[in-house]
Amino acid sequence: MKTKRPRVKKASEMTLATKAIHGRKLYAFQGPVSPPIVQSSNYRFASSRDAIRYAEGDPDVYVYTRYHNPTVGEVEERLALMMNVEKALLFSSGMAAITSAILSVVKAGDEIISTPALYGGTYRFFRDILPRHNIAVRYVHPGALGQIVHTASSKTKLVYFETPTNPTVSIVDIKELVLATRKAEKKTGSKIVTMSDNTFASIINQDPFSFGVDIVVESATKYLGGHSDVMAGVVVGSKKFIRDVHTQLKYYGGCADPFAAYLMLRSLKTFELRVQRQNENALALAAFLEKQKNVNRVLYPGLRSHPHHAIAKQQMIGSGGKGYGSIVTVELKGGVKAAVKVCDSLRVAINAMSLGGVETLVSIPVYSSHINMTGKELKNHGVTPGMVRISVGVEGIEDLESDFAQALRRL
Repeated sequence: MKTKRPRVKKASEMTLATKAIHGRKLYAFQGPVSPPIVQSSNYRFASSRDAIRYAEGDPDVYVYTRYHNPTVGEVEERLALMMNVEKALLFSSGMAAITSAILSVVKAGDEIISTPALYGGTYRFFRDILPRHNIAVRYVHPGALGQIVHTASSKTKLVYFETPTNPTVSIVDIKELVLATRKAEKKTGSKIVTMSDNTFASIINQDPFSFGVDIVVESATKYLGGHSDVMAGVVVGSKKFIRDVHTQLKYYGGCADPFAAYLMLRSLKTFELRVQRQNENALALAAFLEKQKNVNRVLYPGLRSHPHHAIAKQQMIGSGGKGYGSIVTVELKGGVKAAVKVCDSLRVAINAMSLGGVETLVSIPVYSSHINMTGKELKNHGVTPGMVRISVGVEGIEDLESDFAQALRRL
């Protein structure tokens, strides 16, 4: 009697952590454990037949690193596997990914609908750059997503949003937004793409695709990179859509560097470990800061006091997420002067822009992500002068609590 051989799992069936570490290289019996850096701008053809294949449209022919690169391709394959989508495309920065993805959807005369609370760079791209291309952006409040149906017209091609938002960590109800967009499609009779910036949550804490979102963009500089030493961005979605985005990459030139891709591969190996520790630290620090007398309010989706805690719990934890992210935003009594004083008094947390790294970072939104905005614009984004955005790292929580306590006592 033959013994039935145990079934071997496919790479796509593995856990996210295993996918991030091994990609599709499971069960490989030879080759380097760490993928090589292919630091070359171009590639040898075995014969001119390769050039002919490329000219005929074969996407697998390596020609030029602005088009394709083996090290970059390994990252793209691994990210697509981690996010359970057909294809991923790596860029030189988060903004390169965001702008290229958007410009692959809209053209002159088209319109975008967006929620108003956005990363400052994205908002300024909408405000200052898109009008030059005759592309309009209309805003719908996240508390009234049903207005998407009434706002949409035959010109509407894209609904764009981020959640949690930067820097107020507000939550947009993804399920409701997608439902409203599909109703708008029936009204207008044309396809409307939904696109989510998932940077603040990452795939560890939130999966927009599970709610029907078409495209996800992310600044890979943040949690995917996680060590404050690499710039990158990623667009993930269907093969067809990524093919269109790849055209933008080729001609706008936002390609990822092979060494940056190598650093990304290194970072993915500890991705889940890092983000889970950051989740834990952020929740603990947020609860600690709520008790401090010089703090006016603490914004963190994991706190019951957060106005959108119930939605966050459902679409993050309730849908398989591991936590609420690592961004804690505090509003200090004393306004921007208090914010400056606290940031300058910290000794463990670092006064620096960006987020998502293993180090705890603090920044003042009105002096960083949300500069060059009017008072009305800041109000629409929910940003006040006394806010400090904290990107919680993986340090000992006791050290972080002690550091913020001594800084707050100086006010």
